[in-house]
Amino acid sequence: MGDKLGVQQGTLALMVLRTLESMGPLHGYGIARRIEQTSGDLLSINYGTLYPALLKLEQEGCVAAEWGQSENNRRAKVYRLTRAGRAQVEKETREWQQTAAVLARFFATRASL
Repeated sequence: MGDKLGVQQGTLALMVLRTLESMGPLHGYGIARRIEQTSGDLLSINYGTLYPALLKLEQEGCVAAEWGQSENNRRAKVYRLTRAGRAQVEKETREWQQTAAVLARFFATRASL
């Protein structure tokens, strides 16, 4: 793993939802790889964490899954964003933006001390 960061708790679901929102339906490996690429390869996605997160999102109705083919013609579960998932992306994005704004104030305060 080297210098790669682990995904902070509470962020994986949002990254999965945002990935599906921007890329369309993908299988688990494709989701993980896209998250890693988007992070500039600074994040490392643990598949033992990803698949339970996908299952939870499926149970919550945020994603739907069906069996399909991967790029190399293997059978793979393909995940897509649902209407509820789109609403969840919007809600969580607003919450993270608010959190980031609050944290930015603390960093700005420290810089001005």
